[in-house]
Amino acid sequence: MKDERGLTIHFMDGTNLRLRFPKQAPNEHAAVLKLKEILNARQLLVEAEGALLIIPFENIKYIQSYPAPKKLPETTVVAASVS
Repeated sequence: MKDERGLTIHFMDGTNLRLRFPKQAPNEHAAVLKLKEILNARQLLVEAEGALLIIPFENIKYIQSYPAPKKLPETTVVAASVS
């Protein structure tokens, strides 16, 4: 599916959670605003399979999101590689 998105949340204890979901924002500008709201909230809210997951950022080591949006916050390092 073209508009499918995904997250892999890597937790501090070494476990991870993989999520797949449809596109959430109508355009790239809205996606950047939503990202900023999530970062300010310091928790990730996810509705999955009829349940609400509330994931505090303090439990998260990092989040891998794909595909990366075309428009990113200005402070984003781009064209990096993981080694």
